[in-house]
Amino acid sequence: MKVLNYGSLNIDNVYSVEHFVRGGETLSSSKMEIFSGGKGLNQSIALAKSGVEVWHAGAVGESDGEFLLEMMKNAGVDVRLVAHTAGKTGHAIIQRDVNGQNCILLYGGANQEITRAQVDAAMECFEAGDFLVLQNEINEIAYIMEKAHEKGMKIVLNPSPMDEKIAGYPLDYVDYFLLNEIEAGDICGCQGSGRELLDKLGERFPGAKIVLTLGGDGSMYKDGDLVLEQPIYRVPVVDTTAAGDTFTGFFIGGLMRGEEPKTALDHAAKAAAIAVSRPGAAPSIPDRSEVE
Repeated sequence: MKVLNYGSLNIDNVYSVEHFVRGGETLSSSKMEIFSGGKGLNQSIALAKSGVEVWHAGAVGESDGEFLLEMMKNAGVDVRLVAHTAGKTGHAIIQRDVNGQNCILLYGGANQEITRAQVDAAMECFEAGDFLVLQNEINEIAYIMEKAHEKGMKIVLNPSPMDEKIAGYPLDYVDYFLLNEIEAGDICGCQGSGRELLDKLGERFPGAKIVLTLGGDGSMYKDGDLVLEQPIYRVPVVDTTAAGDTFTGFFIGGLMRGEEPKTALDHAAKAAAIAVSRPGAAPSIPDRSEVE
């Protein structure tokens, strides 16, 4: 069993600021750092560090994205399915405040230039029972889901960043949703407590397993009548950028390694706690040995 993560690869430009820039304001940053990032790249590295076989598919620019591929290879990710485009690699401008919180401006770049021919070629490497992990930072997601469903792959969707395109995806094909309260509310068309949102999602997608992340209140898991709650591990927060991606990678990686959902949730929470205690996105993701 292996996992295909069809996802984004970004160059993260991180600016350390006292507070987030307000409209009309010019603000000096105390530091500027460049990291590898993108939800797809982060989740691939987290999956690899959780101890499973990971293939990443996506796209980078010809001249500026090679270091992203090197970082993934060094983490144990197979990058043979990553295409090179004539344009620029996707990138993000990230403001990080003194409390470790962040706000992010994305430019899609090569992440929005994936072709159906590339998808068809990538899918030839996988079979029924393999996992497909998706976020919402690339194009052709609906087509990727259709092809994976035809093969009998297990589809994992992290619908982030949330936008109107999500409603056009074949969501009934999803085997695992990993999402936060805002994303859950948008999909359900309502707001409510964590348990209320979990139940609403369960009603709408009765065949799916759902992981709902609740920030400082931890996470919840639903599989039919089974509901689990997982608290967070509290640590000094340095940078929250890759927390959710780390959680996703270790949770799905744990399931693939044969862990029960309760154990996978616990390991995912520990991995996310380690990640937020360090700067950067991908560089903050721990190895399984640290988590254990």
